[in-house]
Amino acid sequence: MDTVQGMRTFAAVAANQSFTEGARRVGISTKLASKYVGQLEERLGAQLFNRTTRSVTLTETGRAYYDRCVPLLEQFDELEGLVQVKQSELAGRIRITAPTGFGSSQLVRMLKPFQAAHPKVFIELHLSDHHVSIIEEGYDLAVRFGDLKDSSLVARRLLDMRIVCCASPDYLDQHGEPKSPAALATHNCLLRTFASTSDSWEFKTGSGIQAIPVSGSFRANSPLAVANMAADGLGIGRIPYYTVLPFLETGKLKLLFEKEEARVVGLYAVYPPSRHLTARIRALIDHLAAHV
Repeated sequence: MDTVQGMRTFAAVAANQSFTEGARRVGISTKLASKYVGQLEERLGAQLFNRTTRSVTLTETGRAYYDRCVPLLEQFDELEGLVQVKQSELAGRIRITAPTGFGSSQLVRMLKPFQAAHPKVFIELHLSDHHVSIIEEGYDLAVRFGDLKDSSLVARRLLDMRIVCCASPDYLDQHGEPKSPAALATHNCLLRTFASTSDSWEFKTGSGIQAIPVSGSFRANSPLAVANMAADGLGIGRIPYYTVLPFLETGKLKLLFEKEEARVVGLYAVYPPSRHLTARIRALIDHLAAHV
């Protein structure tokens, strides 16, 4: 068994907590993956996994080996890239996690020119509106909005995203356009499920920032769902600007209270501090910062 192949198989099994999925990731059979890991354990003289019929988990020794194994494999991949015919050519896989709405629209548009410029870079994009542990689940990079809850991660701010109020022209014709944020109390407001301030919206006033209580008949965990309902005339929404932009361009939504906007949300590229930042990941982060 080639040592690097054994390490690569071990890391894939550990990241996916499954011999079947780990084997698929490295392109070998489950039987061969089990053989490689067994040979690696025999050579090291240590058990790396606790195996049951239902789960595969790292032992304490296995966790320590994994934490050192992954950066070494990444450095090895980068070293191999340096001896390509074109030394400046980037190659290898980048695993990214991002929120569904932004990831399926803005992010994929930003990724397209990067992959066109670097055809040997393989990007695996996972979209989820739930918090994903990028270290435990083996992601190289996360693109996230808002304040970072995990201070152990390294973050690069890409931009500040406006949070805007909007409604359809039909809704405003039928119910009247609110003249001030305080008038939202008389309107059907479309709310975000996961927003920490979903039942009150902040606006600038002459005396500072004021939280305006809001309520409505619709609530969703997706900003795109709110945008679609607003465009269909159900009420007034407050969502990230990137979600509203396509509807503004077609005239289906109109912005409200632009001068009173009080909130922006940071967009960050986030990665583990212990992970070696390979040239391809560093290049992608630079690309995202330049193209947001």
